[in-house]
Amino acid sequence: MAAVLEYLAAEVLELAGNAARDNKKNRIIPRHVLLAVRNDEELGKLLAGVTIAHGGVLPNINPILLPKKSNKGGGEDEAAKSPSKAMKSPKKAV
Repeated sequence: MAAVLEYLAAEVLELAGNAARDNKKNRIIPRHVLLAVRNDEELGKLLAGVTIAHGGVLPNINPILLPKKSNKGGGEDEAAKSPSKAMKSPKKAV
């Protein structure tokens, strides 16, 4: 039992140390432990229901929210794609 716990501690500390080094830090903080655990497949399964205090969340941006790649062809393509923008109706005076 002690050997298993020692192995798990060594594994988590090694991965957290790598995460700290990636962030150019000398000390391991809870954020580094969280990044190490969540990025490792097996540790992630083992600690799936665990909340690490002051760990934060994994950085993740849904691809739908990212800006679309624009074509550098010209302005004519944009008007052809969106006819409503090309021909705007005049606004009524209030």
